[in-house]
Parts: sequence; structure tokens; C-alpha cells
Amino acid sequence: MSEGFRRYRAASQHARHTQLAWACQAILIAAACVLARPAWSADAPKTVADPALALLQKIQQAARKLDYAGVYTYQQGALMVSSRIVHMVDGTGERERIEMLDGAPREYLRHNEVTQCLMPEKKAVIIERRRGDRFPALILGEDKNIPENYQINAQAGTSRIAGQECSIVELIPKDNHRYGYRLCADTKTNLLIKAQTLNQHGGVIDQIAFSSLQIGDKVVPGQLASSWNIKGWKVFETPMAPVDLAKSGWRIPFPPGYQPITQVSRPMKRGKQVSQLVITDGLAAISIFIEPYDDDRDAPFSNGAVSTGAMNVFRARIGDYWLTALGEVPAETVRDIAAHTEYVPLAGR
Repeated sequence: MSEGFRRYRAASQHARHTQLAWACQAILIAAACVLARPAWSADAPKTVADPALALLQKIQQAARKLDYAGVYTYQQGALMVSSRIVHMVDGTGERERIEMLDGAPREYLRHNEVTQCLMPEKKAVIIERRRGDRFPALILGEDKNIPENYQINAQAGTSRIAGQECSIVELIPKDNHRYGYRLCADTKTNLLIKAQTLNQHGGVIDQIAFSSLQIGDKVVPGQLASSWNIKGWKVFETPMAPVDLAKSGWRIPFPPGYQPITQVSRPMKRGKQVSQLVITDGLAAISIFIEPYDDDRDAPFSNGAVSTGAMNVFRARIGDYWLTALGEVPAETVRDIAAHTEYVPLAGR
């Protein structure tokens, strides 16, 4: 979710309006890079008649249930960012540690639904109480609609990634509101080893893949320990509150096949609030942020688009608010959301 959103914030020069806690939480939950974002699908495997969908569910369960450790690299255009991941399952549930190996030092320590974001240069820990699956997790929201939006093709033959033999699956979009994907899953365990985002011509826009990987009993609990001593660090936990944007007067059009999976509000500086709506088609996700327009600070900025690899962002002023739509979807998809959203204040507001 992640590096793409941080780059957008730098490009838009709008980060200074948010608190430290909001910045790290945005990293944790924004859909910022392919297959490296929050996943809210059910934990229990489901029995389905569609064998292609069953394969995707096996990939999801492997990410949840297996012990594994390795280094993966996310490539977006000329940018390459590597992370080290350790994932284990014990009697208390899932434990995970992700260490960013490039850029500003960051660690993410997760125990089931609670994630700590460690920011050493600020000696700060940001707590997020929301499930935050990343690569190699796959599915978002309800997976039953995936076959309606994608044609799922299992390819003949195998490939080899990070020393592991893997089977190739392609997901071809049925319309222009989403990208396609090419996945490579371990033939023995179904763990996702590599994922590529494809444009409408089948070209690779960005990709994420393990460069080294261990699965099973070679992974030991000691690898979950943080490399930082956080004693004395400041701990932040920005409160989140559920919201209903439609009842507040927002008319936000969803692209075909997308459904909402979360709507929350967080405090900003000076007592203002920012709302986030996340919609998904089961694989792709779009985040929509709504924040108050500030006459003193926002005058130089105008509507506009930012694009990096598969990540597209479109920002528009709507009345007294800024609306930002971003996701690893075609530019037209986020542009249409921002361009056709309406705000109709309710009577008495």
C-alpha cells in the first residue's frame, strides 16, 4: 500500500497538512502498490465451484497460514524498493515483521489486526488497529466477484523465481476500469512469489517479486524481533471513526464492479477531519480522500493528475473540499471518480 502513496504526497506537496500519525497510517492502508495493500477477505477458506477462483483463494490462504521469510523488491518505473519480510503463525495467530531496506528506515510489526509502524528518525511508533495484509496476500474484500471482472487463465508450464518453481496465472480485465495481472505461485505451497501489473496491451507496468525466500521450518521466531530498541519512543494512535459519506451528502460514483469495504474519518491538524473511502473489485483497490479546503494554504494548488507506474492519482476541488482519488488502476478510472463526484449538503448543515 506504502511507497506509491508517499511519492504522491511528495509530488502534490500536500503532506504538510497532515499529522505524523496520519502520514504513517496512510502508508499502512492506502492502496499504493500492486498486491501490497490491506486485505479484508475472510480468514477461512471457502469452497467454490470455480476452479480458477479456488486457486486464488489458495494463494490468499498460503500468505495467511504459512511460515516464510525473504526479501522482495517492488519495481515501479525506474524506482526499485526492497523489503525484508518475516511471517509466522503460532498459537496466538499471525505475526509479521516487514523492514524497508531502501529509503527512510521503517519497520512494520504486525500481530493479527494490530500493526506498529516504527519511524526511527522521529523515535515514534504509530499503532494501526486494522488488518494490514501486504504482498504476498492477494484478495481484497469479497472474492466472489472477481470472475465477473477478470478472466482467470492458468498457463501451461512453470517458471522459476527466487529458487522456487511456480505456476503462472493471468487475470485479464473484462473492461477498461482495471489493470490485468500475471501471478506466479509456488507449485508446492501456492505462496505468491511474483506479481506483475499489466496494461491493456499486456505490457508490464510494475511488478513485485521475491529475490530470496524460505518457507517452513527454516523460519525461526527470532527473525520477528525488531532491530530497534523502542524504549522511550513516542507512541501515537490516531482515532478512527466510521463514517457514511453518502448520508453526509457525498455522491461518489463507483466504477463497474467496485464495492466499498471501508469508510473512516481521522483528525487532521487544527481540528479538521479527513475521510477515506476504499473501494475494490476484489483485486484492485481505490482510495478516495476528502479533506477541507484551506483558503490560507491551498490557494496555489489546483486540480491535477499524478501518475507513476500503475499508480494514478487525480485531485479535484469540490466546493469547500479537496477530493483525491488514487489507486493502481487506469488514469481514467480515478479521473472519472473525481470529475463526477458531487457534494450536496444536507439541510441544516
